Amino acid sequence: MNDSPGRAVPGPSPSDGERPGAPDGQDGGTEGAQAPAQQPPAGGPKWSAEQPPPGEWSSPGTPQAPQSPQTPQPPHQQPQPGAGWGSYAGPRPGQGQYGPYGSPGGPGQWGKPPAAKPGVIPLRPLDLGEILDGAVATMRSHWRSVLPITLVVATVVQVISVLVQKYTLSDLPVTSAEEPSLSDVADTLGGSMLALVANGFIQLIGTIVATAMLTMIFSRAVLGHTSTIGAAWREARPQLLRLLGLTLLLGIGGVLLVGVLIAPGIALGNIGVGLLGGCAALPLLLWLGIKFSLASPALMLEKSSVSTSLRRSSRLVQGSWWRIFGITALTGIITTIVAGIIVWPLTAIGVAIGLVDAGPTALETGAVMNGWAPLILSAVGAVIAQTITMPIQSGVTVLLYVDQRIRREALDLELGRAAGLENYGSDAAAPPTGG
Repeated sequence: MNDSPGRAVPGPSPSDGERPGAPDGQDGGTEGAQAPAQQPPAGGPKWSAEQPPPGEWSSPGTPQAPQSPQTPQPPHQQPQPGAGWGSYAGPRPGQGQYGPYGSPGGPGQWGKPPAAKPGVIPLRPLDLGEILDGAVATMRSHWRSVLPITLVVATVVQVISVLVQKYTLSDLPVTSAEEPSLSDVADTLGGSMLALVANGFIQLIGTIVATAMLTMIFSRAVLGHTSTIGAAWREARPQLLRLLGLTLLLGIGGVLLVGVLIAPGIALGNIGVGLLGGCAALPLLLWLGIKFSLASPALMLEKSSVSTSLRRSSRLVQGSWWRIFGITALTGIITTIVAGIIVWPLTAIGVAIGLVDAGPTALETGAVMNGWAPLILSAVGAVIAQTITMPIQSGVTVLLYVDQRIRREALDLELGRAAGLENYGSDAAAPPTGG
């Protein structure tokens, strides 16, 4: 019997033993009878009768392990980074609310937090593309400081090289119709060797000066700071003699290593033993070259001595030899291709001009390559190529050094604070403010 007077409201009929308008779990029938599940209102959304507790919702594509109903997750709790985030199984010491790459990852951000990027690279472990992009980005954004340094150094080196080839190497008696005397050959070879040594020393000095100044510019570009040529020179000048000593030590050490390995073949007069020693020297030189490849930026940026920079490079490269070798080799291949694209067409044009001036017989005597047109056009191509490729090679070396220190020593935290990022890497996480 219906207790309410009048007509019933159109809609679904009440369940058996249930009065319309009665609270859930109460009916007008027998006491103690279990009430059926509440029916959804007509036309409303069909929600399930059992809803998960707050905090079990996750962002799309982020799997979460089911939680027991006895320990519900607090509301608004975000998934924490764990194994699988980069190369780290969790936050490194001293990071606080920063993610495994040293980037802010505060509440309200889903997925992998972006790394802070005050300069040309993000402050986290870098991959190959980011290292190459950082080197090119520094050239593009700091070209007023980078390109004049390499342009001046490359121009001076190539002008001296052209003069040496024109006035010294052309005197070699290899194309003379008359038989030269032994004394003439010795004098010519001696003068040519002296000129080549002087040219090589000038190239070494120019390369060292450019490398030192570019290292300072790249180190400031990582922090997002600009650097003038004068500032780069003032920062690099105190370490130039040490960098020269480091370069000479590595070069002399390589020559002595090759000499020791081929000496038994020379002493025995056995060409096979000498070749075997030379073949054994090549992989050893390559291994040592990569092992000490980060000594130059370590010496310049840490203001250390030659021996300390060699030890620092050895420790930073340890365990990452193949990765550093691959990036260095790829950079060398790229710069060689770029230099060839620039140099060879100009050289071919110079040779063609020399043939027109000297005639076809110039190829037989080899005089065409010592003409002004081939020498000048080849030098112009070399200046352009070195102006572009030298900053890339120096930049990749500096960024590899920074990357290895980020991976091993959490240098990104120091760089973030040096770049002016407030509370970067602080252990104390600021509580979220309500709106």
